[in-house]
Amino acid sequence: MLLVNLGTPDAPTPGAVRRYLGEFLSDRRVVELPSLLWQPVLRGIILNVRPQKSARAYAEIWTEDGSPLAAITRRQAAALQSALGNPVVVAHAMRYGTPGIAPAIDALLAAGCRRILLAPLYPQYCSATTATVVDAVNAHLANLRWQPAVRVMPPYFDEPAYIAALAESVVTGLGALDFEPDVLLASFHGMPERTLRLGDPYHCQCRKTARLLGDALERPVAVAFQSRFGRAKWLQPATDAILETLGREGKSVAIVAPGFAADCLETLDELAIRGRAQHAAAGGKAFAYIPCLGDSAQGSAMIAAQVRRELGGWI
Repeated sequence: MLLVNLGTPDAPTPGAVRRYLGEFLSDRRVVELPSLLWQPVLRGIILNVRPQKSARAYAEIWTEDGSPLAAITRRQAAALQSALGNPVVVAHAMRYGTPGIAPAIDALLAAGCRRILLAPLYPQYCSATTATVVDAVNAHLANLRWQPAVRVMPPYFDEPAYIAALAESVVTGLGALDFEPDVLLASFHGMPERTLRLGDPYHCQCRKTARLLGDALERPVAVAFQSRFGRAKWLQPATDAILETLGREGKSVAIVAPGFAADCLETLDELAIRGRAQHAAAGGKAFAYIPCLGDSAQGSAMIAAQVRRELGGWI
């Protein structure tokens, strides 16, 4: 089976970030603009400006094991291998960057795997995330004479095991605080509003995850969307605007990111560092970021439960 997450640069350097962003932002599902219009902007402006700033942000969160996203995904794969045992070979890959999807599939085939469960690590489905993973897998399979049987694990945004794991992690996180937050905020990665109008279910699935989490916790969970990029109108409300408003109102906040399977730049830098600073600058007092499920005991058990179900009949 193959776990797939979004990806990360290989190093916190402008060159590595430029290579990563060049691949990521060239995906037609990620930026839905004609190439003739978008590529000159990407190559002429964005890849000459953004990598330097992003590299500094990556450097702030980089660890001895490298990128947090890469390190956590490796540990998730190892935990899943331990849980599933010998009947299953577990590999992991990144949609953008390394390790790539194509070599990971080739390695599974070389190990004798003729049945592959593809497990995109995105709780909520979006064309720009889940679908592009499937695109990349199918593009590689199109070059193979002998294709394996492939299943795709569906999004798990409303799975009871996922909601229970989320709720447990939030209860643990809140219990470790020295304050009771006025607002519990669920921040999901943003998408252009146009994706919702075109029928993408992402927005609705994010809202349902937050609603179910609130039901499990028996407390309100506010929803916001982060990581706006470009001039297009994005899903609202925006996380940065909400944090500024809460700061001005003097309200304390605890923030959780249920759309991310592992902590990464968007959670560790954008939320835990810059979000905290923005909230404080607006007058906010208490702020806490609750980590993603990642390779925690709850997170690992939840992923294993989803995978076992999808492997039904194969093992």
